[in-house]
Amino acid sequence: MNSNLSPINHNPDRRKFITQLSALAGTAALLSTPFAVDAITFTNPDEHITVGQIIDLFMKQVPGAPFPNTVDTLKSGNRDIVVTGIITTMFATIGIIEKAISLGANFIIAHEPTFYNHADETAWLASDDIFQYKKQLLDKHNIVIWRNHDTIHSLKPDGVGIGLLKQLDWVSYYKPETGNLLTIPSTSLSSLIETLKKKLKIEKVRYIGDPSQSCQKVLLLPGAAGGKRQITEMSTKKPDVLICGEISEWETAEYVRDAQAKGDKLSLIVLGHIASEEPGSEFMTGWLKQNVPGIKATHIHPGNSLAFM
Repeated sequence: MNSNLSPINHNPDRRKFITQLSALAGTAALLSTPFAVDAITFTNPDEHITVGQIIDLFMKQVPGAPFPNTVDTLKSGNRDIVVTGIITTMFATIGIIEKAISLGANFIIAHEPTFYNHADETAWLASDDIFQYKKQLLDKHNIVIWRNHDTIHSLKPDGVGIGLLKQLDWVSYYKPETGNLLTIPSTSLSSLIETLKKKLKIEKVRYIGDPSQSCQKVLLLPGAAGGKRQITEMSTKKPDVLICGEISEWETAEYVRDAQAKGDKLSLIVLGHIASEEPGSEFMTGWLKQNVPGIKATHIHPGNSLAFM
């Protein structure tokens, strides 16, 4: 995710949270509702709306979009296909594709890659039977997949950040002057973890810290911000706890462990990438229902790829 919503360098480490919204007026109002387009909005259920029209409509409100060198490209299908229904999700898994087929939806808006690498390069997968099965399934049913990663993160404010704050009921704790450093009512680390698990429907989380530690200053970095970013922000913002999507275990976790050995009251909660960013796909469903009401839009959670034993 992009931290400052300025012109962006699109790379695998950009999955970061909103940290600079101070130029926006009425931030709380913007955080509480999906964005509506002031110009053209499709309202006629009988109107033939294409994939390209919907993508262009969304991009109208994103400064600088469409971006050069973006990963936000079509992974299957083409812009001229008439949309029969839309699925929003983090990952366009084979299970999600099959669900789209059963619902009569032919347009999947996914946040993350479809073909197992950030740029969705497929030459290296040409002889892979899993790749071929998935590609043939998409081609057979004429299903379009568009990745909406750089674009939704470049909304002002960040659409994924909006979705996460809403799902946690933390919109009121956001302050433009402190960005992603939130001040919440004081609670124990164990209670905070239980709240996160309940609100985000997570079975278990990984953490470092004393369960009885009091947490009030929360640094929120969903997705994969990267170790340097996570450590730098902990060092400068001095939170009680970092809540993030995922980590490199040899970086952020070791920094927090050493901080505790030093005597600092610093804890870490790792939600998982999907759990921390899936609310952005729910935000996208809300946007579609508001701006393209003639097309049925459904959010489907892909579930977690990993299980706990």
